[in-house]
Amino acid sequence: MEYIADLHLHSKYAMACSEQLTLENMDAAAREKGIKLIVTGDFTHPMWLDQLKSRLAETSEGSGVYSLKGSSSGTRFMLSTEVCTIFEDRSGKARKIHHVVFAPDLQAAQQANAALAKYGDLSSDGRPILNGLNPAGLVEELMGVSKDMFVFPAHIWTPWFGVLGAFSGFDSMEEAYEDQARNIHAYETGHSSDPPMNWTVSKLDKYTLISGSDAHSLPKMGREAVVLNSGENEITYRNITGMIKHKEIKLTIEFYPEEGKYHFDGHRNCNISLSPEESRKYNDRCPKCAKRLTIGVMHRVMDLSDREPGEAPQGAAPYAHAIPLQEVIAYVTKKGTGSTYVKATYSKLVERFGSEFNVLLKSDIGQIAEIDKDLARAIETVRQDKAHVIPGYDGNFGIVDIFNEAKESRDRGTQKRISEF
Repeated sequence: MEYIADLHLHSKYAMACSEQLTLENMDAAAREKGIKLIVTGDFTHPMWLDQLKSRLAETSEGSGVYSLKGSSSGTRFMLSTEVCTIFEDRSGKARKIHHVVFAPDLQAAQQANAALAKYGDLSSDGRPILNGLNPAGLVEELMGVSKDMFVFPAHIWTPWFGVLGAFSGFDSMEEAYEDQARNIHAYETGHSSDPPMNWTVSKLDKYTLISGSDAHSLPKMGREAVVLNSGENEITYRNITGMIKHKEIKLTIEFYPEEGKYHFDGHRNCNISLSPEESRKYNDRCPKCAKRLTIGVMHRVMDLSDREPGEAPQGAAPYAHAIPLQEVIAYVTKKGTGSTYVKATYSKLVERFGSEFNVLLKSDIGQIAEIDKDLARAIETVRQDKAHVIPGYDGNFGIVDIFNEAKESRDRGTQKRISEF
């Protein structure tokens, strides 16, 4: 069976996340979007874990995959969380790294919580801060709970919290995870990079590239995802983690990296966005205030790259760029993503074609044109990888401008496609 999976998202218990992120709503949204498997997020939060224990049922004994009791959606859940380790490196400088964790069952999740509670208040945030625990220590603690626990670094290029981000202090997985790097099998690219960017860094070749939504609200679920194929086998935890370990991802579904909020370098307070080449001309200082720029993902990837753009490593999974359907509708209609018209059009398309991902990736363009010709043209442009996005920077998301209609101000910088990287 081939299916779409979102392997990183959050619940309502994580800071700055929507109250609508409940099990029932996540279950329904996954069905609407065409996602078969989602992770629960936030199992480290005691109140969320209580809900998972009472409202999810294992699909079969020992499968490690769950469904919502009373639901007929067919959505499957796998236990996950994201944690932030805060620690001092060997020079005594404070570092912060985000990690995604999968648990093989509810018992292991509860035991993991007991182990991690020594380092912070798990009830304070669904994405808890673990003080005095470095990446190697985190993996060691979790492997002590169960050898089936699965850990990988989240959004690895994010400037402050990504393991390879500009301010992380690390240039490789081995530096960050030390002797526990042997238990790291994957990494999450984050929204500001895509596979071709990551492929230029050969030291990442040994790890499986994963894309996940890191959703903080229901509409953002599936904005990045992976396609898996379990064949004739039942969908199980070990089947999923095994496919990841053995690089059996069939496809990754990607943000246009320019849409990510740290793609370019910049200084938000001065409305300055610069390409890496432009930043270097200013010695990575803001040309308006002279303060240090926030070094973006593209810049950081270029610093660590040792392979020419366009050269894919052996066995690399194919990828497809996509823009969330509500954003595409909003762009074409010039209305807000939360407007009644956009929501109604979205529902009409999902009802007609079965799911959001069917509309974005599979459905016949001519049939979509029967509903809206401009929308069909926009979706076709995205499928052809020709959409224009004004790059995000310093915490500001990029601006979707599919048909390249807007005129950029000079302060926003000049957009560069990945082919120019």
